[in-house]
Amino acid sequence: MFKQRVVFVHGAGAFGAAAWPRQHGMALSFDALFLRRHGYDAVAEPLESSFAEDTAIILRSLADDGRGAAGGHVVAHAQGAIAAMMAAVERPDLVFSLTLVEPACLSLTAELPATAAHISLMQPLFDVRQQLSDEDFQREFVRRIYATDLQQPATTEEKRSARRLRLQAPSWDAPLHIVPGVPTLVLTGGWEPLYEEIAGYLRETGALHRVAAGGHRPHDSPDGDRAIRQFISEASRSQPARAS
Repeated sequence: MFKQRVVFVHGAGAFGAAAWPRQHGMALSFDALFLRRHGYDAVAEPLESSFAEDTAIILRSLADDGRGAAGGHVVAHAQGAIAAMMAAVERPDLVFSLTLVEPACLSLTAELPATAAHISLMQPLFDVRQQLSDEDFQREFVRRIYATDLQQPATTEEKRSARRLRLQAPSWDAPLHIVPGVPTLVLTGGWEPLYEEIAGYLRETGALHRVAAGGHRPHDSPDGDRAIRQFISEASRSQPARAS
């Protein structure tokens, strides 16, 4: 049986398969890989994020494993969309399609109003992140983004999550470029002008834009999941399959 590969790249929260609960079933039709970005591990201590390392992880996952043709579709959420775009720019021959869910590709739109306001709000916090504890950074990050207070991390995983957040490089520092010739879907939740602004920019460069309920995780909604599956199904028809 031959299946095309689909690589899933998480954002800053849950990672691996846990980040894509509605998409698990795609493994019935595709060779599905649920990646862990650099510094994300269930046991090891978090590491400083790296756009280059994340890109390398994606490209390795698309390499020919000896059983079939190299390449596949890439589905990425939030910060994961940065490395997904970088991988497609570096090796467009390996990326059959891009699905970018609430993409944090702020360096593309840094001069547009919503993005510029966001950077102005968050840059001072990132400037002092090395002087803050993981918990203090997380608390202030959530307060600035969501205008709400966060309880003190209690479990080991909650503390690791706070550390991972503090170790993430600002998304507006990413060396992004427009991806040439790769079919692209942008899926947003319609809740935040920042992501709609990024989606609008990408739409003007040729991407398809869809909105589904679900806030920052529209892929968890039935409509969002349906949009992803339909887009990849259509994109897959003109691509080679790999052995499974």
